[in-house]
Amino acid sequence: MRDPSARPPAAAPDRLLRAVYGATFFVRFAFGLTVSVFAAYISGHFTGLSGGEVGLVGAITAAAPIGEFSTVLLSGIQADRYGRFPVLLAGMAGAAGTFLLVSGTRSGPLLSVANLLFGVASGAILAASLAVVADRADRTGRGAAMGRFDSMNLLGWVLGFAVGFGVLGSVPNGDLVWVFRLGAAALGLGLGFVLWEIRGETEPGRTATIDLRAIRDAVLRRGVLLVTLPWLVIYMLIGAAFAYLGSAGSGIGVPPWELAALIGGGGLALLVTQPFFGGLADRFGRFPLMVVGTSGFLGLMASLVAVISWGPRPELLGAVGASALAALAYGPAALAALADLTRLLTRGTTMALYSLVLSVGMILGLLVVSSLYSAFGPFGLDLFFALLAAALLALTILRGHDLRSAPPEPPAAGPGPESGPDPLTIPVR
Repeated sequence: MRDPSARPPAAAPDRLLRAVYGATFFVRFAFGLTVSVFAAYISGHFTGLSGGEVGLVGAITAAAPIGEFSTVLLSGIQADRYGRFPVLLAGMAGAAGTFLLVSGTRSGPLLSVANLLFGVASGAILAASLAVVADRADRTGRGAAMGRFDSMNLLGWVLGFAVGFGVLGSVPNGDLVWVFRLGAAALGLGLGFVLWEIRGETEPGRTATIDLRAIRDAVLRRGVLLVTLPWLVIYMLIGAAFAYLGSAGSGIGVPPWELAALIGGGGLALLVTQPFFGGLADRFGRFPLMVVGTSGFLGLMASLVAVISWGPRPELLGAVGASALAALAYGPAALAALADLTRLLTRGTTMALYSLVLSVGMILGLLVVSSLYSAFGPFGLDLFFALLAAALLALTILRGHDLRSAPPEPPAAGPGPESGPDPLTIPVR
């Protein structure tokens, strides 16, 4: 029988997972809300961006991913050493403080500093949250648990973006400071929710010292890298799209409220799709669902290029929707796969690697799309999508080749409850 001391009491995981899901929603809602208006807040107007403004917005927006990727591994190490929830709560409090700082200035240098600090807090929140889910969900149900996490993560993003885009043009530009104050309030609600849910709970003991060898093994393990690197490409696409979507949409005649309704309506579907895809990853294996998601992202980029070239025709918009639905399969499967490959005591560090590649992807996406658009105009967007599609396809083919040609990679040794084959290699039944 499994040693009962290896896992928390049956009632504890529900409360702690609920705390993480709730915190994730509030954090991502605040983030989406503020990022959606950031370009208008910096430039001082709602429609269109000049070449110089594109560069300024890109530089300030990129400060958050820089802060995240430069410190997130340290946050993961601290989560492994001192516990998940102290790091999570500190990150939420710090993020709320940076939003209040942003609401008090429109100075480019000060906004860059505030955004950098927000990135530090965001990395701490994500690394600690994912470590809690990986700790509390066993391998056979981890895909579904990661699906619920992903649904709250993405739902917060899209509803935040929807509200933010609805605000664009609806209030005077000078009143956008209240958007950031609302974001701080959302983080405050999330902080209170977490404190309520974890009352009376204690975390298991963690490592007393920093083991550099264990950290190196956690971060540089081949299976971990091959699971996380595709996120680099995916978040290059996401970072570039959402940084400019609100202003770009207004510039081509799409009313902000229509953009808000479209994004918000799609976000509600995530409550169903992500747990569903996570359950399929538990049943059929992680990699098959990752392939479905990769195919969706490739189709999405091709469809977006077509829409840019020929306009929003019904058949093209249908292709965008179908591709986006398939792309959603990637998140729960990849997150569960990464959690499967971690040791219990270095799980915070390993899950921080996921946050690191997301941050780098956001930075590269902003820099590359800004450079290509400045150099080539609309053709630069086509080139950007083509490069991302080629990179994502190559990484997926490489992972599939490794799975077919190499023996299954054994799970990491350690005190965690997992045992058995690497679920990335489980065949489709």
